[in-house]
Amino acid sequence: MVQVARFARFSLGHFPTALEPMDRLTAHLRERHTKVPRLWIKRDDCTGLATGGNKTRKLEFLVGEAIQQKADVLITQGATQSNHARQTAAAAARAGMECKLFLEKRQVRDEEYELSGNVLLDDLLGAEIVDRVPAGTNLQEAMELLAGDLREQGRKPYVIPGGGSNALGAVGYVVCAQELESAPIAVDWVVHGTGSTGTQAGLVAGLRAMNSPARVLGISVRQPQQVQIDAVFGLAERTAALIGAAGTVAREHVLVDDRWVGDGYGVPTDSMIEAVRLVASTEGILLDPVYSGKGFAGLLGNIADGTFAESDNVVFLHTGGSAGLFGYRSAFERR
Repeated sequence: MVQVARFARFSLGHFPTALEPMDRLTAHLRERHTKVPRLWIKRDDCTGLATGGNKTRKLEFLVGEAIQQKADVLITQGATQSNHARQTAAAAARAGMECKLFLEKRQVRDEEYELSGNVLLDDLLGAEIVDRVPAGTNLQEAMELLAGDLREQGRKPYVIPGGGSNALGAVGYVVCAQELESAPIAVDWVVHGTGSTGTQAGLVAGLRAMNSPARVLGISVRQPQQVQIDAVFGLAERTAALIGAAGTVAREHVLVDDRWVGDGYGVPTDSMIEAVRLVASTEGILLDPVYSGKGFAGLLGNIADGTFAESDNVVFLHTGGSAGLFGYRSAFERR
């Protein structure tokens, strides 16, 4: 039995999120491919926390624990246009805490990337950007050092890992797995962009704990396939143990496709731009340039490859992040 209710939880989002058919896109693709599954989208971009996104589910449990520990400041980190940093800032505002952010310069673009999109929202939400650090910086160490300094000042910091991706954060996606299992359709596949691993690990742990036949395909937005599989599998095992379902997750349950990363994390690709434009123009839904755009590009590529049966119900999990589009305006300029 999946044990979730015993964890402290601070309400931040609108759940369950909608599960919508993608009728126009399905019809469009069936004009171009011989084997197109039934496409659905799980609207975790509409969780309601400062433009929403998948980190809201994780933060409900992480902030719940922070409140239990009487924390007064949240510390976290991410890339310059981090959706997780923006949602953590919003969660801190809702919980009446301060928020301190470390932003990593994983790539160098233009002024809009450095100041617009999620960075603008971080500031509006009241977060302090402690430092903008070079790519490859040990951010966990930087956060722990700051936390130590704050404790010496009598503060009570709570450190959240990048993406909120530890076992407790991943419990948020165990809950999402429960929503999918109780959906009015039989879900055959869940496809999404996988990065810091918590979303995929929680989905896999939750679905396996319920003995669901649904498969989860993570489209990597950062790491090579085997590296990502190792990371997701390790966290899925820890998450399963935390919810009382130890031993239910096997390595073969973790599926990753790394063909859509391009030149690196957050670096635009032609297939991402095409996917963002296609979903916007057929379904009126905005993807983002870092996660869901590359994730959907991977979904389209797997449809072209014939990965799915025509009778399959394939759910794309929209992890949010459309605010990041404003930091990538130059990538979408028509040439």
